[in-house]
Amino acid sequence: MNYLAQSPTDERFVLNLGPQHPATHGVLRVKLVMDGEYLVEAEPVLGYIHRMHEKMAENRTWAQFMPNTGRMDYLHALAYNHGYACVVERAAGIEVPERAEYIRVITNELNRVSSHLLWFGAFVLDLGGFSPLLYAFDDREQILDLLESVTGSRLTYCYFRFGGVYNDIDDAFVTGTRTFIKRMRMRLPMYHSLVSKNLIIQQRLVDVGIVDAEMCRKYGATGPVARGAGIDFDLRKHEPYSVYGRFNFDVPVYHEADSMARYHVRMDEIEQSLRIIEQALDQLPDGPVMAAKVPKTIKPPKGDYYHAVETARGLLGIHAFSDGSGTPWRVKWRTPCFANLLLFGEACRGMLLPDALALLGSLDLVIPDIDR
Repeated sequence: MNYLAQSPTDERFVLNLGPQHPATHGVLRVKLVMDGEYLVEAEPVLGYIHRMHEKMAENRTWAQFMPNTGRMDYLHALAYNHGYACVVERAAGIEVPERAEYIRVITNELNRVSSHLLWFGAFVLDLGGFSPLLYAFDDREQILDLLESVTGSRLTYCYFRFGGVYNDIDDAFVTGTRTFIKRMRMRLPMYHSLVSKNLIIQQRLVDVGIVDAEMCRKYGATGPVARGAGIDFDLRKHEPYSVYGRFNFDVPVYHEADSMARYHVRMDEIEQSLRIIEQALDQLPDGPVMAAKVPKTIKPPKGDYYHAVETARGLLGIHAFSDGSGTPWRVKWRTPCFANLLLFGEACRGMLLPDALALLGSLDLVIPDIDR
């Protein structure tokens, strides 16, 4: 639906993108002020699926809130499990067994690859290409089968526990993961041949949707959006947590700052995640997957605690406040998609509408992560 704006002389009009639109990949409304085919202003309108996750944390125990974490960014739910587990373990002084740390990294990186594959397929579909979606979902299904075998879920995972993980991995999982790594390494050249080198894709993405480093700093953008703007920062590399510091991997960085740069960052990150998983499997130690003495009811000492992790979409920071009881006093979530979306209004000014949709897709937004 659209209508003429108050100033009929310049023939501007307002166009609602969403809240139900394929290009938003969720319940998101963006109010667009158009001048013909060109964008003058874009205002994201949030809150359509606000679930009060942070408030819900205040009326249940620390452990009871864990399932909520996987329902914010449901495409990389294990990273949210990980971040929340880490901040509570830091608060309660719980040591995690080494094997559990390795399993956390392996499952986290598998989940990251599945997230990037879904983005890849959906993004190319936004640009008019259908076949890559089928290939991407075929590969993603392999990961979901692996993760389901140890977590019991295929999407909104709740696998991590304070002090370890719910379930140990077995030989079938290890063998299946190695088989997947081999398969994925054979598929990536096909993806590059089919999509990355495609002239139509390049014309849609190269020099389109410029988001430079200054804009990233201004809005707090992180993850592939920032690394596609030349900012060399990945929490797994520069402030290693868990056992990430033991692995040799690169941080893909591109300086072009356009939609194609963000595309390349994510495709390269798939390769790097495979490297991390392979090393973690090679080094996987024996031992328990849960700490020996974890109280049934967690009651962290009074104070505030912070922990951050690198998700598929950027930096997730969790600031937890404890009053010494078994219920969180406050849990504040700094999620990456919220910051990454806010720069859209500035970055899309003066763009053609189809190019703006390509820019929006390149940001890889998960709307429940924004609304929470």
